[in-house]
Amino acid sequence: MNLKLQLENIDEVQAKALAQLIKRIGWSDIRLNAADDGEAFQMTTAVTKLQDALARQGYTPQ
Repeated sequence: MNLKLQLENIDEVQAKALAQLIKRIGWSDIRLNAADDGEAFQMTTAVTKLQDALARQGYTPQ
């Protein structure tokens, strides 16, 4: 099942900050917050998809 999410009530400054956060999150951060490697891989995939969605809206941090 594919889930479509829509983010509402976020301003441009917040979107840019979120894009920066997503850019800076690495495997060690994700693994630290995951129950196991499998969950960490799923989180990594989700973070990548969020990063792609932000980029499509023009929020690609340098």
